[in-house]
Amino acid sequence: MTVWDDLVGQERVSEQLTAAARDADALVTAAAADTPPPGASKMTHAWLFTGPPGAGVTRTARAFAAALQCVSPDRALGGVPGCGFCDGCHTALVGTHADVSTVAAVGSQILVEDMRDTVRKSFTSPANGRWQIILVEDAERLNEKSANAVLKAVEEPAPRTVWLLCAPSIEDVLPTIRSRCRHLNLSTPSVAAVADMLVRREGVEPDVAAAAARATQGHVDRARRLATDPAARARRAAVLKLPQRVEEVGGALKAAQELVDAASEDAKQLAEEVDGKETEELKAALGAAQGGRMPRGTAGVMKDLEDKQKRRRTRTQRDSLDLALTDLTAFYRDVLALQLGSRIALANTDAEDALERLARAGTPEATLRRIEAIAACREALDRNVAPLLAVEAMTMALRSG
Repeated sequence: MTVWDDLVGQERVSEQLTAAARDADALVTAAAADTPPPGASKMTHAWLFTGPPGAGVTRTARAFAAALQCVSPDRALGGVPGCGFCDGCHTALVGTHADVSTVAAVGSQILVEDMRDTVRKSFTSPANGRWQIILVEDAERLNEKSANAVLKAVEEPAPRTVWLLCAPSIEDVLPTIRSRCRHLNLSTPSVAAVADMLVRREGVEPDVAAAAARATQGHVDRARRLATDPAARARRAAVLKLPQRVEEVGGALKAAQELVDAASEDAKQLAEEVDGKETEELKAALGAAQGGRMPRGTAGVMKDLEDKQKRRRTRTQRDSLDLALTDLTAFYRDVLALQLGSRIALANTDAEDALERLARAGTPEATLRRIEAIAACREALDRNVAPLLAVEAMTMALRSG
């Protein structure tokens, strides 16, 4: 199983990255042997991966990082870099490779403090890998200062450093940065391709795989979670019942509260899993005795960690809400399709009775206003409006149509 096998429906991109990985391998081999590098190369020092949610943008970038670090002996025999089994591939894929640094937004932005050490590392040679790789998962969340730090590093990179930037679209990245990157745009995989992946890779029953792929409309990660996690299916079912609960003011407000509470519970569960471990590891690194007091001068470091964890909890809650709003948008999109007599396949076939009832009871204009209300809620959350206030405004708009 190569690193490319996880890229669902991205054959064109896989071919381009495979060719670049071959050329990158040749460049490193030539440098090690002190021989002239090969001629024209498909490899470059900075890449920008874009694509719609669920297309696997970050997964594609990480697969490319693994291929660049591949140390399989088969490469010398003409094999494709990215075997998926060697130490270089495995550690790059699971995030433990010493020369693959990953930067992701903890809160709504990637701060310059989050980038400083990584940018400094980008100017050093690989410790034991073939390349020094910097993977920025949320390049669209770089603020002005952190984006300028990245720009300086991308303008004058070290010889063996590669930047991999991930964003929803090319417009989400500063023109000065994207002009220095090779751009690869991924497409949404087909429902059939996602369902096939779930059957082959996850052992999911074909009918369950097809339902999950159809419900998520080609979003690979969400389809995998929906097909394998009963709790995810239960949360989605609860969200799809919301349109039937907003007929009264009390029901609309209660539904909003429950939606926000469910997102808060998701954030709390993640915090319980991650925060405690992070805190104990930092205390040990600072030299605190087991159960003892912290050394002098470490209060600021602990405060920084607490602030980071607080930002992450806020983002997790809003990401969970955004997922619910995505399901809700798909529900009303199906209602609109029925009202217009469209032949497009419904995403929520498991809620077809409710879809038909709402389609008969309303008009296409009212459904469009409801979809716009959901979009307005997402925009309000992006502007840091209090989640309960934003969701209550949405449910009241859903009630009035």
